[in-house]
Amino acid sequence: MARTTSPEGASRATDAEETRLNILDVATAEFADKGLSGARIDEIAERTNASKRMIYYYFGGKEGLYRAVLERAYTAVREMDADNLRDHLEPDAALRDVVGATFDYHNQHPEFVRLVMNENILRGAHVGEIPGIRERNRKVVEHLRGILARGVNNGQFREDIDPVELHMTISALCFYNVSNRYTFSYGFERDMSSPKALARRRMSVIDVIDSWCRR
Repeated sequence: MARTTSPEGASRATDAEETRLNILDVATAEFADKGLSGARIDEIAERTNASKRMIYYYFGGKEGLYRAVLERAYTAVREMDADNLRDHLEPDAALRDVVGATFDYHNQHPEFVRLVMNENILRGAHVGEIPGIRERNRKVVEHLRGILARGVNNGQFREDIDPVELHMTISALCFYNVSNRYTFSYGFERDMSSPKALARRRMSVIDVIDSWCRR
């Protein structure tokens, strides 16, 4: 006979999941702003509805919490990539949509950019602990490979484009607009954060990638 979950048990499970997500939300902001070494479990606990002991119970410690934050951040960006396969679009339109969506995601999630920057300061010490990250990355590359192949077949794109290089170039151009926003804005007296400036830069990045891939 199958066991059923009591209302009390279901409520406890819901509360536990909400607590876990609350911890991850606060920890994401802390690690993005201060890095692994600068973030403190005590400060994260003070800003959540959880105790320090509860954080250790869920995540095993600061490094475990940091890895959970990284995993959620990378999963979210890869789900964004996977949610729209763009098979209904012409190859050039599909590629431009990929670039635009990537630019928008980076701009709307600056915490992801800062987490990636912090993990690179650590020389990728923890990213290898994220389950399935290489498989999810391969799916992104295969998606680009398919767009490129369709573009080659209809005469829009060159044949010599490596989809990994393409992904790297798209990421680099979209990443820079967030990672270097403040220093570039000050050094060159150029606004990089207003809606007008973002729209202009977004179109520039899309056009650069599109032109690079064209025959």
